[in-house]
Amino acid sequence: MIYAVVLSIIVAVLLGTAVLRSLTVKNQADFLVAGRKLTWPVLVFTLLSSWIGAGSLFAGGENAYRNGFSALWQPAGGWVGLVLIAVIAGRARRFAQFTVPDLLETRYNTGARVLATIAIVISYTMITSYQFKGGGDILHLIFPSLDQKTGMYIIAAFVITFTALAGMASVAYLDLIIGLLVTVITLISLPLLLARTGGWEAVHQALPADRFTAFGPLGWVHCLGYLLPTMLLLLGNQSMYQKFFSARSERDARIAVFGWIGGTLVLETVIITIAVLGSATLKTDHPREIIPLTARMRLPELVGAILLGGVFAKVISTANNYLFSPASNLIHDVYKRFIDPQASERRTLVVSRVLVIALGAFALLQAAYFESVLKAALYAYTVYGAAVTPSVMAVFFWKRANKAGAVSSIVLGTVITVVWNILDIRRLDAVYPALGVSVLALIVVSLATAPPTRANLEPFEK
Repeated sequence: MIYAVVLSIIVAVLLGTAVLRSLTVKNQADFLVAGRKLTWPVLVFTLLSSWIGAGSLFAGGENAYRNGFSALWQPAGGWVGLVLIAVIAGRARRFAQFTVPDLLETRYNTGARVLATIAIVISYTMITSYQFKGGGDILHLIFPSLDQKTGMYIIAAFVITFTALAGMASVAYLDLIIGLLVTVITLISLPLLLARTGGWEAVHQALPADRFTAFGPLGWVHCLGYLLPTMLLLLGNQSMYQKFFSARSERDARIAVFGWIGGTLVLETVIITIAVLGSATLKTDHPREIIPLTARMRLPELVGAILLGGVFAKVISTANNYLFSPASNLIHDVYKRFIDPQASERRTLVVSRVLVIALGAFALLQAAYFESVLKAALYAYTVYGAAVTPSVMAVFFWKRANKAGAVSSIVLGTVITVVWNILDIRRLDAVYPALGVSVLALIVVSLATAPPTRANLEPFEK
């Protein structure tokens, strides 16, 4: 009963916040970048909440259940990426547009904008899809009579409604509440869980020795195969850049990154540790459920209910972010750019909300394809990271990159990742060929063709 009560309270708070923030949405800037009014404390938690979702809680939990602490290589990719992000956050806010394809068109050409939009839609709707799946799992744990598929449909309807209501204004302030809740409850849960498991000695006795080594049962090649996609997704993350564009100032954007670094390092380490501790005493045919299952079965009832509610809220938060981003792309980078450039603010908002609903339905269809959340996460991260990130990084770090190189890189990174997964090639992670060819194409084609014009470079210079 307490699990249902806690979940109901969390849902009511989230819904109330979304409705209140929806009343502030008057135009496209309000919907896409929250009127560019977000302060750094709000930015810290919206960045933290959008990054740590089902990919960390379900894919990371599944990885930790199977491989122990070597699962930390997956979030470590984000930690590496954040070092570079600290350098470019202020410059990204200075550019102050709406989407990553805005960056790419200004620096390269229209083709780069359109191709990046396609890659973002493929990747981000997949990420949204496994948030739906994870949310369905949680509802099934709380209400056993509700099957996971029905729970997934309920979560999808909930997320689509939230996102369509207020766009970035809703996303950012929901994330503030959720980020605070999850940070506090995970830090409380970890020592309680360790005590109830019997301490570290009992955990070591219950698990194979390789669960505590650097590379675990995986080996360094597979561990690097987890690190690279995560790092690449973060470096080019559309949702992240959109939040930088939403910042009140360059200073707020820069400060937020340092808060994000600390929060991510602590929170993701705690999440993996909780999953490893849970795996010492619980066995499941669905490893992706190990963290919510641990909350349900191994913690004091009230703490477990709040942790389970926090995991549920994280899923909602991340699904909001990754559903909102491709909708932003389609409205700003396709509809307003090519279909109806003169559309009124009212009409643009209506179309934005219709696109959120359509993309949510598409994500729901994809949720049936991948059973493993870990596999789905790596696929989505690689599509985006190999296709979009190299060209985005070149915007800030390589002046010689040009439109021909960027277009070649985006096309080849996308195609190789998709084909690799369709053919189900398992001997080598898709990130290696996709990233290698994408970066090589960017460099070789750029050097073999005319350099970018002065007009392409000026918007990004200090």
